[in-house]
Amino acid sequence: MKFAFRPGESARRKRPGDVLGVTSGLRRRLLVMLLAPLILLALLNAWFDYRSADDVALQQDVRLLALVPLVADSVIGAGDPPLILLAPPVEEFVKERPGYAGYAIVDADGKVLHGEDWLGGLAPSGGEPEFHSEEHGGATWRIVRQRQPTMLGEVVIAVADGSDPRQQWARSILFKVLLPNLVLIAAAAFAVGWAVERALKPLLALKEAVERRSPRDLSAIDEESSPEEVRPLVHSLNRLFGLVNAQAESQRRFVADAAHQLRTPLAGLQAQVEAWAQAASAGVTLELPSEQVRKLRGATRRTSQLANQLLALSRADARGMHSQPTRRVDLKQLCENQLESHLDAATARRIDLGVEVAPVQVMGHEWLLRELLANLVDNAVKYAGQGGAVTIRCGRRGGLAFLEVEDDGPGVAAAELARILERFYRVQGTQGEGNGLGLAIAEEIARVHQSHLQLQPGADGRGLRVTLTLPG
Repeated sequence: MKFAFRPGESARRKRPGDVLGVTSGLRRRLLVMLLAPLILLALLNAWFDYRSADDVALQQDVRLLALVPLVADSVIGAGDPPLILLAPPVEEFVKERPGYAGYAIVDADGKVLHGEDWLGGLAPSGGEPEFHSEEHGGATWRIVRQRQPTMLGEVVIAVADGSDPRQQWARSILFKVLLPNLVLIAAAAFAVGWAVERALKPLLALKEAVERRSPRDLSAIDEESSPEEVRPLVHSLNRLFGLVNAQAESQRRFVADAAHQLRTPLAGLQAQVEAWAQAASAGVTLELPSEQVRKLRGATRRTSQLANQLLALSRADARGMHSQPTRRVDLKQLCENQLESHLDAATARRIDLGVEVAPVQVMGHEWLLRELLANLVDNAVKYAGQGGAVTIRCGRRGGLAFLEVEDDGPGVAAAELARILERFYRVQGTQGEGNGLGLAIAEEIARVHQSHLQLQPGADGRGLRVTLTLPG
């Protein structure tokens, strides 16, 4: 995996509008979260006001109905018009609501004998009171009509009240409910906008600090200078910067090492080919000595092996494998397969290659563990020496699964044990054509599996024993 920063990439990934869009989104969410309850409360307030007005209206109906017999009792003499002496409650009702209170005494034919002419009309069909509302003079009147016996005989008494609470509620809702709540909502919207702008300033400052950075600047952001709420984000950014920086550094080191190691074999190949090309262009018939052919074949094999090992090392990078799923791996079968793969090479060098295995399975990456074991066995076969012995082992030890390769070759000095796991490091005076990558690849694979290689002298202090422990 490569992390390469190209011109313009930072701008594409972090446009100013991106964070501003986040700011606008937060502002909208806060406005909705704060204003929606206010609107709901305003509607509830209006509903309660209406219920209150409805209760008052019911009380008004009861009061109007109570005035009907009092108006009937106010008729104290016949005549045209009849003689009327208003009862005190009726007189008080009229005085309390000047222009919005009225009554009428109507005969059976609908003629108004006394009171407001517009209250005349058809008499109720029965003796029960009838309530209804009428529009008159730009107001809504609540009217009750009922047949009542009087000195004039049976008449219809109508009492009307123009101060209907429900009508007053409809007129006052704009001033009592809507306007105050609209002002409150507008003030809340302004306050939320201002608060969000102030609260998000650290986030905007962080955005600007990241945008001003060079694509190569992966240093950590100061967490202490960030607000407490933003520190988890800054911590995550710093962790990401660290991972990307480590990955980029690993890639740079890999490319530098690969270029350095490939230079020598490629230069030798180029020199040989150019010498033969010059001889061929001069018309010289080439008869290649077997020694030159052997050297050319060796250089070609070494270059091919080095390229394959570099590819394996790149694929086994521990930082790139943590996200890959693991599966159950049979270590016994893995060891037996490696025995078959290296048997011919071991036989050619008269090396006794054997296995000491027990059934054991672990969770891991099978192809990586196969590559690890192949490198360990290949190293052991190369450096064990003619007539030596190499043993491949697996099983359980101390509750943990293990893979192990042991040889009885010259071994490695204690001072150099730690260094032989480094890339391209070879012990001074070592025979063979290795590239110093086998153990480095194995160690990288061990890190992928949350472990590391243990290097110890072999039996009787001879050779080298390399052990990898794994959770079973």
